Formats: sequence, C-alpha cells, structure tokens
Amino acid sequence: MAKTYKAGTRLKSAVCDTQIMVLRAPPTELDLRCGGAEMLAMDAATTAGAALDAAFSAGTLSGKRYVDADESMEFLCTKGGAGGLSLGATPLQIKQAKALPSSD
Repeated sequence: MAKTYKAGTRLKSAVCDTQIMVLRAPPTELDLRCGGAEMLAMDAATTAGAALDAAFSAGTLSGKRYVDADESMEFLCTKGGAGGLSLGATPLQIKQAKALPSSD
C-alpha cells in the first residue's frame, strides 16, 4: 500500500532489523519496501508471518544513504538488516560520494 512520507519520518522493516529515516521524498505516494515487504511506522506492530523475499535480500548498511535512480528521494539507514530497500520492485541504491574538483 503506497503512502506519502515527509522528511524526518522513521520507519522499520516488517521482515528484518532495518530501520530508516526519510531525508527527502516527493509529496506523492510511494510504495517503500524492505526485503519485499512494506515498511512500517516505528510504533506499528510487526506483521506476523512476514518473510524476507530472496529477490530483495541484498541487505542494508547502517549509516548509508539510499536513493532512487534520479536522486529525487533519499533515505538514511539508521539500523542495518538483511532486507534490501526498494520502491515497489525497483531497488534503491547506496548514494555515491560526489567527486571533488581537482586543485591543479
């Protein structure tokens, strides 16, 4: 189920230990998932019987920022886990550091 998110929102995975914070998100509905299952609010009860989808088991790394292809949204992983972050079926990528200009 797609939801809208605002900066500062904290979420947890229903299938692993992953926790994230929304840093930037568009004002549209997103189908944000971890391990193939929908992300939950921090105070929500964990879904019984939810299992990690092997296709989304790349894992998350604590302290890393995850973005979509055009970097219009950004999420900070505050606690790593076995599930990979995705928007629907599209995996999110770790944000790469920008190269500094050379100082010749």
